[in-house]
Amino acid sequence: MLHITVGDHELTATFADNSSAEEFRELLAQGPVTVEMEDYGGFEKVGSLGTTLTRNDTQIITEPGDVILYQGNQITIYYDTNTWSFTRLARINDPTGLREKLGDGAVSVTFSLQ
Repeated sequence: MLHITVGDHELTATFADNSSAEEFRELLAQGPVTVEMEDYGGFEKVGSLGTTLTRNDTQIITEPGDVILYQGNQITIYYDTNTWSFTRLARINDPTGLREKLGDGAVSVTFSLQ
């Protein structure tokens, strides 16, 4: 299980079934990763992962709660929809109120294994 901490909010997510998600899980097995994330396009928070993962891009429509790898080195959390060629890393189990939990502007988000 993927654990996501944003401020006082603790979220859990289920990993996708692809090699990118497996690489992300292996990265987190070495310890938590904190990413500085900012709003982009009014539908996502995005930030540099600090490393590059293998891409498994497919044309998808994102949904609130999707954790997406973009360009191999950016991680995004979607709080609205978008269509593009992305790699899904995980899906937040309960995205209720996600936009509010992520807040406005820059936030620190910590990804870890539970």
